[in-house]
Amino acid sequence: MKECSSPHLFSHDNPLGPQLPRMQRGLPTKRAIPQVAKVLLVSSGKGGVGKSTTAVNLAIALAQAKQRVGILDADIFGPSLPKLMNLYEEPNVAEEGGRITPLTNYGIQCMSMGFLVGEQAPIAWRGLMVMKAVQQLLYEVAWDPLDILVVDMPPGTGDVQLSIGQLVPVNGAIIITTPQELSLLDATRGVNMFRKVQIPILGLVQNMSYYVCPHCQTESQVFGPDSAARAAQDMDIPLLGRIPLEADISAGADCGVPITVAQPNSPHTQVYRDLAQRVIADLK
Repeated sequence: MKECSSPHLFSHDNPLGPQLPRMQRGLPTKRAIPQVAKVLLVSSGKGGVGKSTTAVNLAIALAQAKQRVGILDADIFGPSLPKLMNLYEEPNVAEEGGRITPLTNYGIQCMSMGFLVGEQAPIAWRGLMVMKAVQQLLYEVAWDPLDILVVDMPPGTGDVQLSIGQLVPVNGAIIITTPQELSLLDATRGVNMFRKVQIPILGLVQNMSYYVCPHCQTESQVFGPDSAARAAQDMDIPLLGRIPLEADISAGADCGVPITVAQPNSPHTQVYRDLAQRVIADLK
């Protein structure tokens, strides 16, 4: 595992870093992230639904809509932001105070645990160390002023989700799902968890919703009937968008050039731009 640039980061001498939220009656006092106006969580009930790809393309679409945007990869064990944003260098860490300078690509400020450890290095940490790392990623990054910080959450409903909900004033969350009933069931668990910690839910986004044949333009629902609209209605939340199953979206993610950058005028990019406009309106 690559060592961090500063002994301040995740060290035993100062494991929590300076100025973390104080405890009151056993729970952290919520404190805003410096320089960040709005916090948007992108979450999913399970892995493999395209959450991180959606988060990155949404962040770029928000920036294309003239928002100042950052993205924080909160998946400590499986960080994907370095590959998705084609960023592999190590960020600078200030000698005094230990604040981390985020990396930037495509006009987006980025921070991920993947910048601080090797790409293939396993992070074998217990829960307490993970929570300390999350707190430092939240409060020890020297963001330039941001209109929206997109937080790419780890899948599921674990400690990271609960901790962020308790530490940070969150302005909204969106849930990514696919059409399968199992994915929708997990999405329902995610919605219920956010409601428990009183995080506003902007709505549901269905990824891999349909496939458009490039030859005959016929739309097919590869993973079964479009059930997200019904699920969103049952959960009393909006269906914010339907993202197609498209090879170019996957290829852009694999090579670190998201489709919103590689094909800015494509109909697939327009889907993310429509989603970005809904998010901007809801966050206002």
